[in-house]
Amino acid sequence: MPRGGFGRSLGYALAGLAHAWRTQANLRFHFGAALLVLLAAFMLGVPAGELSLLCLTIALVLVAEMFNTALEAVVDLYTRRYHPLARVAKDVAAGAVLLAAINAVVVGVLVFYPYLMALLHRISSAGGGIK
Repeated sequence: MPRGGFGRSLGYALAGLAHAWRTQANLRFHFGAALLVLLAAFMLGVPAGELSLLCLTIALVLVAEMFNTALEAVVDLYTRRYHPLARVAKDVAAGAVLLAAINAVVVGVLVFYPYLMALLHRISSAGGGIK
């Protein structure tokens, strides 16, 4: 690992990403969903402005998941026993991830709806209607 301040910080950040990837199934799920969303966006010809909105939304979900993971680790470091405030901290962090994910669904519907309707219209106009 590089000795410099930035290089060292980058190494720690990459180690954090790698740890979260290895240990957090929800992060891997969100990442897989993000790849599918981006693939669909490219296939449907979503323009750059709307694509950037999708990317920001995806980043929000992934960042929320990483903060949730970090907060859970800190709470677990402090106590392994049940404590009502520990439960509140973990539940609130999980709630933040849920809000980010709900936001992602709403943004996805708003962005993709016109493209999916146009695609369905082209399919039905071509005589290959959906039955």
